[in-house]
Amino acid sequence: MTMSIFDTLILGFSTVLSLHNLLFCFIGVFIGTLIGVLPGIGPVATISLLLPASFSMEPLPSIIMLCGVYYGAMYGGSRTSILLNIPGEAASIVTCLDGYPMARKGRAGPALGMAAFAGFIALTFGIVMLMLLAPVLARGALKFGPPENFALMFFGLTMVTYMAQGSIIKALIMAAAGITAASVGQDPMSGSTRFTMGSMTLMDGLGLVPAAMGMFGIGEVLIDLEADVKQEKFSGKIKGLFPTVQDWTDSKWAIVRGTLIGFFVGVLPGGGTVVPTFMAYATEKRLSKHPEKFGTGIIEGVAAPEAANHAATGGSLVTLLSLGIPANIVMAVLLGGFVIHGIQPGPLLIVREPQLFWGIICSMYIGNIMLVLLNVPLVGVWIKLLNVPFNVLFPLILIFCVLGVYTINNNPYEIVVMIGFGVFGYLARKFDYEGAPFLLGMVLGPMFETAYRQSLGYGGQMSVFFRRPISAILIGASLLLLMTSILPKIRHRRKELVEKLE
Repeated sequence: MTMSIFDTLILGFSTVLSLHNLLFCFIGVFIGTLIGVLPGIGPVATISLLLPASFSMEPLPSIIMLCGVYYGAMYGGSRTSILLNIPGEAASIVTCLDGYPMARKGRAGPALGMAAFAGFIALTFGIVMLMLLAPVLARGALKFGPPENFALMFFGLTMVTYMAQGSIIKALIMAAAGITAASVGQDPMSGSTRFTMGSMTLMDGLGLVPAAMGMFGIGEVLIDLEADVKQEKFSGKIKGLFPTVQDWTDSKWAIVRGTLIGFFVGVLPGGGTVVPTFMAYATEKRLSKHPEKFGTGIIEGVAAPEAANHAATGGSLVTLLSLGIPANIVMAVLLGGFVIHGIQPGPLLIVREPQLFWGIICSMYIGNIMLVLLNVPLVGVWIKLLNVPFNVLFPLILIFCVLGVYTINNNPYEIVVMIGFGVFGYLARKFDYEGAPFLLGMVLGPMFETAYRQSLGYGGQMSVFFRRPISAILIGASLLLLMTSILPKIRHRRKELVEKLE
């Protein structure tokens, strides 16, 4: 076993340790840190913007770069949370609670240092666990047939809606809308066209890139413009980036618990990076001997959520690489990056593309080291970038969106599709409909439909999903989750209606 892992690491590092791959690893983590530092832009929009640029690249450097953007954003997001009380990325919201009070006390340096070092430790753990767990899960998934694949995707979509931050009903509506949008174009089984209305553009379906850029690029810009976010400037001096011995003593168990929570929640479909940060922070506050100090600027309140969100990035890659199921919205867009290059993540990835699989994992080791070197000594550079005016930043995002979509197929009508999704994304956010279930439904839709129709070929009856143990357990768990989340709401609404009628 040890020799096998040693051999695979040699394969991975021998693949990734070329100037070409190292360059794109650096580009990815640098851009990730940059977009994490700049409020209003997230990894979803950035990866969507970079997808068109990756079309002409080789698969490995392209995916290394896109992965670097994802875990690099986790590092950058803590900078604005600590210095400005503005989360640069959604996973950094909890870091504001104690990070900003620490900065106001003159301890911005140790807070930034702890965020970087806790993130490095947690991401390293996530990478090791990814290396150990992904092959095991992949070997088990090789036994899956169409019914099991359908049940797994159904469970993934259910978990995403179940863990939605808002209404479960609204999340289910968005997931169903995403699956419906995925049905536009050619039938995956027969090849006949449907819902195209005679449009040549729609014959290829509603593209993932225009959809993602519209909803999470244009849509986010419109929301931010309407919110009229006020830009602050950090004027204080940062001293002592390295945490003290006492800081490490106070934070060591917070890092351990945050790392474990982040990884195992990140593995679950729908877990993402936001949920584990809240869980890690709440756990530390509950176990602390001085819970009243949380929120006043203590180092544990920074270490726990930062460890959780970095570990969750490694966890989310486990399900994508081993099962082909995106655990969150960023993984859904990253799945699009794989598909663009004709690569299907899942059980056969390790067998068919061992250099790619182990190259990605080893690139994360290297990227993690690059991120520490980028984030600790160059804090002053990132602070200056916080002064970029939003009225310069937002037009640039819109220009990149338009150019990115147009350069895919040189088709101006895809810009129209993107604008349509931008308006849809804006309205969805405005009325509290989350975009993640929609995009996940859109990504999984074709595979979901194909697995369902292939399963019916086993006998043409729905009972096929309940005759096979794995699919029966997954579908049963999915239905249980849906019932436990929806029934209480229905009962509450019914009680309210009865009271009004009386």
